[in-house]
Amino acid sequence: MVRLAFIALGALALAGCSTRDDAATGSDPTIAPILDREDAVDQHSFAKPLEARVHHVALDLDMDFDTKRVSGIATLDLDVAEDATEIVLDSRNLTINSITAPDGSALDYTVGDGSEELGQPITVTLGGNEQIVIDYVAAPDSDALQFLSPEQTSGKEHPFLFSQGQSILNRSWIPTQDSPGIRQTWEAKIRVPNPLTAVMSAPSAGDPVPDGPDHRIFSFEMDKSVPPYLIAIAVGDIEFRPLGLRTGVWAEPGMLDEAAAELADTERMITASEKLFGPYRWDRYDMIVLPPSFPFGGMENPVLTFLTPTFIAGDKSLTALIAHELAHSWSGNLATNATWADFWLNEGMTVYAEQRIVEAVYGEEAFDQAVSLSLDATDGAIAELEKRDQVLAVDLAGRHPDDGFTDIPYDKGAAFLRTLEAEVGREKFDAFIRQWFDDHAFEPVTSSMFFEAVAQQLFEGDEEKIAAFGLNEWIYEAGLPDNIARGNADAFAAVDAAVVDFDGGADPASLGWAEWNTAERLRFLGKIDTDLTDERLAALDEAFGLNATGNNEILFLWLKLAVENRYDPAVARLDDFLTSQGRRKFVRPLFTALAEDEEWGLPIARDIYPRARPLYHPVTYQELDEMGLGGEADVAQSTQG
Repeated sequence: MVRLAFIALGALALAGCSTRDDAATGSDPTIAPILDREDAVDQHSFAKPLEARVHHVALDLDMDFDTKRVSGIATLDLDVAEDATEIVLDSRNLTINSITAPDGSALDYTVGDGSEELGQPITVTLGGNEQIVIDYVAAPDSDALQFLSPEQTSGKEHPFLFSQGQSILNRSWIPTQDSPGIRQTWEAKIRVPNPLTAVMSAPSAGDPVPDGPDHRIFSFEMDKSVPPYLIAIAVGDIEFRPLGLRTGVWAEPGMLDEAAAELADTERMITASEKLFGPYRWDRYDMIVLPPSFPFGGMENPVLTFLTPTFIAGDKSLTALIAHELAHSWSGNLATNATWADFWLNEGMTVYAEQRIVEAVYGEEAFDQAVSLSLDATDGAIAELEKRDQVLAVDLAGRHPDDGFTDIPYDKGAAFLRTLEAEVGREKFDAFIRQWFDDHAFEPVTSSMFFEAVAQQLFEGDEEKIAAFGLNEWIYEAGLPDNIARGNADAFAAVDAAVVDFDGGADPASLGWAEWNTAERLRFLGKIDTDLTDERLAALDEAFGLNATGNNEILFLWLKLAVENRYDPAVARLDDFLTSQGRRKFVRPLFTALAEDEEWGLPIARDIYPRARPLYHPVTYQELDEMGLGGEADVAQSTQG
């Protein structure tokens, strides 16, 4: 998942290390190895995988756009320890009609009270069965799913549905063990109304089959074990365009041409990635450009990356997003954090890999600038977050996993890896990273496992070298060690000089904006003094065309400046921006800034939010609802309208 558009060993590290007992953990150690380690215990799942775990899910579901409900059957294949009598699953607000054995006989089960954050546990008495069949209905307000009306799509003629599973949302439409360490193969049959097309994060299992005069059934099969948060679906009026031998894009027909043009470099990125990290193991790499309500820049669902349309700038200037999601094919999808406390193993590695892919495809200057922007984010996070949230192996006890989704796992994680590379040399580090992915392909991993691998393979077990580098400090302590590799200090030299000139009163038209690339423009807007008069803001807009820009990253920074300075001429553009897309990275900071200004901003927020909320996915609106930006009656009316 992207939140950037750009471009003797320590006792703590060895805690929980034990010898794997395959007899105790199930018959197939590739499904859930290392789960007997202390730091692999997932506190955000009710599952007890050492007793019984799901290793395959078969879905047979109906997508009802009239009632906005998903219903049907989930058949779960299990690995069960010899002395286990029950299995515990994760769910959230599911209506369970029945749970049976394969022969149709009823199995006893209970749905526990659970918690607001984690949902409800389903405990099933197995009676010796290693397969269970669950007949269920997901709630119409499922956290993972968003049903869109035709008016909320590009084509305006047909409804749309998409899912977002990370971190613990998929339990709201699939009853399984919703933990990243419990990898599962899966298959699905999906019934949808004509003329809609269903796609999923799995290869198609054949052509769609008619089901009566008004519906078709689409089939999919994923034969590689994946963490369950990566099971994803999209249904809508979409078409496919090939981009290369193993790449292509789905989009609504009216958006397909511009999406394909923006994504033209994808095949080159795969080639560059394989040279760096080893073979691409998922066969195809396709993408789908979703309606603008998708809450993230991208989501790395296997074989089908989900993308926001806000990355389309017309000049490929924001396609580092694709490098990021593609890199997840190794870091995150291939080797996956066993728990959300080690989210940096997914995202820090991916930001590092993204930067290396950008370097290979677009050159050293683009790499240096991407690294510099990432370091800006790292420094900002260290300055803003409390110490417990500055740690890579973050403590999430009693908290939602999303509380750990800050810039720290992304950018401090990437800085850690760049510093390791600088310490041992690129050639040695590249070999190490490839070996890491080979050793842990289709497996969950933990911070202590990475510590052990680095200590042994890069430092040959030399405790003095390990201590001198600060390996323990990088992973388990707050802040940034002094040995951080800062990269090229001159990456933005010309732009930084322009920042000084602008802050000193220079005319924006004299600064060279037209010659700058997108990274340089973002650097400028992110570095200038934010205390600006209306006259200075007007001069910026006139010189750079900020209010009219089609680059959403630039537009976001401009609107943030406008809100911070109560700049009325940008309010109409702000209204349009907040009511035309639902990307959380953009929406949340702007509404937060508006709400904090009770005299000027809060009335604007309360005017816009009830109109904007129907566009937003639950990931975006649930936090904003708590701000009281429109009143419950207004929000309820806007949702129904």
